[in-house]
Amino acid sequence: MRLHVDAWEPAYGTGFDAPDEPEAGLELDLAVEREPGDWEPLPVPAGTRPAPTVSFVDGVRRLDANVWIVGDDNAAHPGLCSSYAAGVVRCDGTARVVEQVVRRGLFSASPAATDVRLPGTAGVTYPARRVGGEPGDPDLLRAAVQAQLGATELVAAELARAELPDDGDDVLVVDGPLRGRAHLPRTLGYVKSQERRYLPVELDPVVADLEPAQRTPVFTMGTSWKRHAWYLRLPGPGGPPWAGIVRVECAAELTAADAIALADTSAATLPRFASREFREPRAPQNLVPIAGLERLLRSRLGDVRLLRRGLRAAAAEREPIGSLA
Repeated sequence: MRLHVDAWEPAYGTGFDAPDEPEAGLELDLAVEREPGDWEPLPVPAGTRPAPTVSFVDGVRRLDANVWIVGDDNAAHPGLCSSYAAGVVRCDGTARVVEQVVRRGLFSASPAATDVRLPGTAGVTYPARRVGGEPGDPDLLRAAVQAQLGATELVAAELARAELPDDGDDVLVVDGPLRGRAHLPRTLGYVKSQERRYLPVELDPVVADLEPAQRTPVFTMGTSWKRHAWYLRLPGPGGPPWAGIVRVECAAELTAADAIALADTSAATLPRFASREFREPRAPQNLVPIAGLERLLRSRLGDVRLLRRGLRAAAAEREPIGSLA
């Protein structure tokens, strides 16, 4: 028996939790860079330089309070008050935060929901955000919060990209799949944990054999949307076969040559930012700039105890909002 201890903190799940088979309807082109029979771990080509400027985009969310909204018909609908933020940290020899966007929302299917301004605060407001679907489904409310966080991350990414030249050699790294952000030039989607299977099982050994800073060949995948992708191993303490593995994506509209060049740049660049286990519970995948940005953004969400106090005060002032749960 061989035993491997996953470096990830168990509270975050695991870095690899994919099913045994690829998802239904997945379209794959495994021969973008090499024929599947010729797949092998690829090192960084000689002469490939790391990107001189890397901008990392990430966001955080917090569920501040559960609420009940009661309309004139006395029908009660659940809701969520949430705070969320996105930002960009730019690394070009130094690391600095260049964008921060903080937003809030009252998410509910209730037609009676209106913006809630907290009394006694400097304009803190939870804008009403109508959620479709089954009124009592809490999963729909959380999904709506996540969708708004994604939209906020896109705003931050577009602001960061607008500050840099169109023909530069920088790279923008967005947290998660590239969907909705593929129009941004020189942008990589960065997926820390592998919860879906995209490669056929017979190619798993290629991923397992990757050394730090090595990657798989580029392939194209998609269902409702397509993108180029590759797997990359970050430096770390070792462990299970997929320890330290991330998936990196770029726009499907890029030529194969451009996608391969971006893949090589990612392999030369991203391992430099890998986190260490003694400092980060999701090491090495949660890159150092991203971990620092997450901490900063959480501090920008405000004191949840004060926000809940303000929500209770708002509930006491107006009938449409009932009690906080």
